[in-house]
Amino acid sequence: MLSNYSATAIAHPNIALIKYWGNQDETLHIPSADSISMNLGSLITKTQVILDPELNHDVLILNNQLADNAATLRVQRFLDYFRNHSGIKTCCRIISENNFPTAAGIASSASAFAALTLAAAKVFQLEPDLKELSRIARLGSGSACRSIPAGFVHWHAGYDHSSSYAESFAPPAHWDLIDCIAVIGDEPKIISSLEGHRLAQTSPFQKIRVETARSRIEVCRSAIIERDFIQLTDVAELDTNLMHSVMMTSRPPLFYWQPPTIAVIQQVRKWRSEGLSLFYTIDAGASVHVICLKKDAGIVQERLTLIDGVKTVILSGPGDAAHLLS
Repeated sequence: MLSNYSATAIAHPNIALIKYWGNQDETLHIPSADSISMNLGSLITKTQVILDPELNHDVLILNNQLADNAATLRVQRFLDYFRNHSGIKTCCRIISENNFPTAAGIASSASAFAALTLAAAKVFQLEPDLKELSRIARLGSGSACRSIPAGFVHWHAGYDHSSSYAESFAPPAHWDLIDCIAVIGDEPKIISSLEGHRLAQTSPFQKIRVETARSRIEVCRSAIIERDFIQLTDVAELDTNLMHSVMMTSRPPLFYWQPPTIAVIQQVRKWRSEGLSLFYTIDAGASVHVICLKKDAGIVQERLTLIDGVKTVILSGPGDAAHLLS
């Protein structure tokens, strides 16, 4: 009996240390290059999927509010994958909530679609393995594939649906890094990441960024495996600067940074010159992820809080894989 059958899953957003920006296949969200990320264990998306035969269309409740038509349609199209592969055509009620700002540059779509993937696979009685869960999550949001595995994750760009997936190469306990997220504005972005990816090819810098990505992937993986903070600092800051250079030179240009973003970058560089081990990385938004060692997280959080324009500072260490709740 499938009536009102439900499942609930939890997933964590991730911070990319080598960035994903631009696709070689827009429909399948197959990226132009590999990327590397770290799951954020303190940040959580919890999603419940309920099969409801009384519904004639899917209903999405996001953070206790009925979602708009665009968000609902995106989820509906994603759930059609499960309906088509399971033969179960029932509509769903989806209830999802985050404990962090949505659509403000903290990868809320990544954790949302990762959690939705696990819960939907359960209620539609599919049993994909971890790699296939990653592939399916990618269909909803590219970076969601990185929120399926645990800890430090490598997304292999591949060239088709089968070859494009993410896998863990180091568990959460491998390195006690802390992401101190300086939240600068918690309003949804005017231009979404989905639209931004489409604009990447209009930048003259995208081609060279993609062509040189493999070398940065190798350096980043090695730095994480060997716990080499200096090497990780150099490659992560270079990569984030390259991605935002592409954004700023797209047509039309995307300026996600705000004055407080620049202020945080300048202070991070200053504090590092004074001997503190930390670096910045920025996704598609104004908020700045300041990565440091666990022993320095308290002082980094305190200093970031004092910067004008920083609304709050959220701390997170590496996070586990997406998982179902009992």
